[in-house]
Amino acid sequence: MDIWSLQIPVPVALAALAAMGYLFGRRSRTGNDEVLFRSQRELRRARAVAGELEKIARSVRKNLARHHASVSKFKDRVARLSDAKQESAWKDLCQEAERILKPTLQLAAQIANAYDDIRQQSATLMSFTEVRTDPLTGVNNRRGLEDALAAQFALLTRYDTPFALAMFDIDHFKAINDKEGHLHGDRVLRDLARLFDECVRETDIVARYGGEEFVVVMPQTDLEGACMFSDRLRSEAERRLPLTISGGVTAALDGDTQDSLIARADNALYGAKTAGRNCVFRDNGDRAECVAQEALSGTA
Repeated sequence: MDIWSLQIPVPVALAALAAMGYLFGRRSRTGNDEVLFRSQRELRRARAVAGELEKIARSVRKNLARHHASVSKFKDRVARLSDAKQESAWKDLCQEAERILKPTLQLAAQIANAYDDIRQQSATLMSFTEVRTDPLTGVNNRRGLEDALAAQFALLTRYDTPFALAMFDIDHFKAINDKEGHLHGDRVLRDLARLFDECVRETDIVARYGGEEFVVVMPQTDLEGACMFSDRLRSEAERRLPLTISGGVTAALDGDTQDSLIARADNALYGAKTAGRNCVFRDNGDRAECVAQEALSGTA
């Protein structure tokens, strides 16, 4: 079954997205501390997904039960009528009641089938998570990012659900490698990936885009919210790690593709780099500008 072809409410689609985000977010394990950290995060994600699905299931059952009760009450009232001359008319009314109930039952069956499909797809994806995982940092790789963006664009097209994307780059990473060596550079990449993983929401997607570049996909987030969160990530990196990062933020617009969205974030990132690094720029589709002027304290 094609999930997107169903007339599924937005919460159901978002629950599916959260389930996919949980699966794409599974990480390769390296070391006991890393296992514990990632297991705890996956448990939080699983609880969030389960809670959302449970809320939707309760709502569906409640609405269906209410509708069924009203139709049953209607049929009982009709059955108590004893005017034989109007028997044919009452029979027609009963048939009409059945027609009222039938679409609701069909919709409930569709939603139940959709849940089953999500569960089956989740079980299937479990065996393919390594294909979508960056082996060094444990976050999503380019393929995982592309899958996440495809799901977000489907929600945007079908339900007009907004989302934003931020691209980050480690400042002077080449100098870090040259001075400390590539093994140290690898540790820096893992530490930054872990920091992102700690700071993002359960439904956000973190991916290594290439080299020292990372991307964060933020569902149900507008440009202003994404800018505030991205600058907070920049500040946390500077506070907790021996490095600084630059960021470029944008939000999906009508007519966007994955390539155009990423290109706009990359353009904003370039603006942050040329402005002195250790800052975040945003691109609203018309121009790139600094998120916070006071952030322009970095060195070129």
